[in-house]
Amino acid sequence: MTDRYLSVAVAGLHEIEIRRSRFLCAVAPVTGEAAAREIISARRRAEPAARHHCHAFVLGPDGRTQRSSDDGEPAGTAGVPMLEVLRRREVTDTVAVVSRHFGGVLLGAGGLIRAYGQAVSDALDAVGLVEYRRLRLFDVTMDYTRAGRFENDLRASPYVLHETRFEEAAHFEVGLSPGEEDRFSGWLADLTGGEAVAVELGEEWVRG
Repeated sequence: MTDRYLSVAVAGLHEIEIRRSRFLCAVAPVTGEAAAREIISARRRAEPAARHHCHAFVLGPDGRTQRSSDDGEPAGTAGVPMLEVLRRREVTDTVAVVSRHFGGVLLGAGGLIRAYGQAVSDALDAVGLVEYRRLRLFDVTMDYTRAGRFENDLRASPYVLHETRFEEAAHFEVGLSPGEEDRFSGWLADLTGGEAVAVELGEEWVRG
């Protein structure tokens, strides 16, 4: 099982033009096939004049679900090269839809493969990628007299501050990578004089 993966940071739209054909690539983070297909449908509605709406998406931390469509382009010239870019860049939980407005010049199979691949690659560069890490989360509780120093030291540590809550006591939700638990327990005890309480909450994918 993987401990980290990449996805697009935000939804975005990027356009390239090749020999008078316009290729508009929409990319978006998604968490399931239904969400991916809704974005594909939305792009069809947004660009009704486009001749083709080719797509590719990869889902799951391990990239287990992979789908693509040429949407009327010659077989293997659109969806597959789009999917290959997502796989090569190790991007998952992401959908890419390229809407092509034909410019009157035939690109040939090789030209289409390069154009659709470039459209996705440039869109990923434009919107940016973010890493998600599989972490074990702990709720660390302490009194307010120690909270300020603890938060400063935590932010300077290799551990991940996922969330803070200030109620009757100060709560810090801390994320640990696999194998860090014992070292963290010792660090926490030394820093707080053994007065902090850490309760495991379970595992979660955390944007890092």
